[in-house]
Amino acid sequence: MFYHKKRLQYFTKPEKPDPIYAKQLQELIGGPFGEMSVMMQYLFQGWNCRGPAKYKDMMLDIGTEEIGHIEMLANMIAHLVDKAPADIQEKSALDPIVEGVMGGMKTEDIIMASMNPKHAIVGGGGALPADSVGYPWNGNYIVASGNLMADFFSNVQAEAQGRLQAVRLYEMSTDPGVKDTLSYMIARDTMHQNQWLAAIEELKADGLESLPVPSRFPQSQEKQDASYTFWNLSEGTESQEGRWAKGPAPDGKGEFKYLENPEGQSPMGEAPIPNPKLYSTPKQ
Repeated sequence: MFYHKKRLQYFTKPEKPDPIYAKQLQELIGGPFGEMSVMMQYLFQGWNCRGPAKYKDMMLDIGTEEIGHIEMLANMIAHLVDKAPADIQEKSALDPIVEGVMGGMKTEDIIMASMNPKHAIVGGGGALPADSVGYPWNGNYIVASGNLMADFFSNVQAEAQGRLQAVRLYEMSTDPGVKDTLSYMIARDTMHQNQWLAAIEELKADGLESLPVPSRFPQSQEKQDASYTFWNLSEGTESQEGRWAKGPAPDGKGEFKYLENPEGQSPMGEAPIPNPKLYSTPKQ
């Protein structure tokens, strides 16, 4: 069961209304790397976990924390929108596109410079389960595969992208309350990136998973001559200078090789003769 406590994990009120920034802040709630995504990702990973209890408990701990982060952002957006004088909301909610285009402005610039009218019309001055351009959040953003190594690498990426976006939004604001709240969320992203990297190391130490994922698939059944060869498939050979082109592979199971002038290893691809009942165009 879940139990809600009314105290926020951390929050500082903004000093002034800013409905345009509220629109931008929606990305941290309902964007592909927003708090709704990591919340659902970690909770489903935890609910589906068949591994040791410490991993399941950890995933449910952090997934539940992310629920609280959504609440923090929802409160921030409510203050940024609801503190705005009514006339500002009314003017901002009007569709400015026709007037702006007639005046020579780019449509994209007008959209970005306008309040999200749904904050007033749909949300009644509150946050929405959507990104910064109003696209609704959807479950296709989340990864919960059941393989903890695959999931934990996905979680590192999600936290890295989320922290990147939070830092960008931090730099876009001059409001001390907004910056203070975001500075806390950025710190939690730092913790969570390190947490998932530590969990990856723990999986290895416990002998549960290793690279490549899935590690229990026998590599004898893959074409091993292709397992550690880097193919140079763009103009120039600068890529051969990288760590991925020489030396031992990170999984400790192979040695990188650089293939400067690769060629296809099979004949030219050719689809079979089409079924006449499908009425595709045949060769003759």
